[in-house]
Amino acid sequence: MSGGSVSGGTGRRALPPLPEASARLREAVLGALEELKGREPVVLDVRPLTTITDLMVVVSGTSTRHVQALARRAVERAREAGFRPVGVEGEREAEWILVDLGELVLHVMLPETRAFYELEKLWGLAEEAPPRRAGA
Repeated sequence: MSGGSVSGGTGRRALPPLPEASARLREAVLGALEELKGREPVVLDVRPLTTITDLMVVVSGTSTRHVQALARRAVERAREAGFRPVGVEGEREAEWILVDLGELVLHVMLPETRAFYELEKLWGLAEEAPPRRAGA
């Protein structure tokens, strides 16, 4: 499946292939997001930046109901593929729902929330940020 753009963090060095479980989970989640027409899915391979997860997926929904539906469908498809969510946060407000699936963390956001937090930029440029000067 080719849904969503994929970024390897800083892109400075080639990453080894994803573990098979992470790749299966990525396909299940992206399939769920595609089914419900999630907007602008982006897959970030964050393995060089953190040990908490292999992948982060960021996607937008058009309304709070759409955000909730996207998150629920992703959890359903992950379970069908044999994965259990570690946790789900933000379902009540549904401006930003975080689904922790272990090897993959899904962020489903309203467009305004996504634009404000710029997670793709935060994680994609983490190693490229200029060093802070003393006293800055």
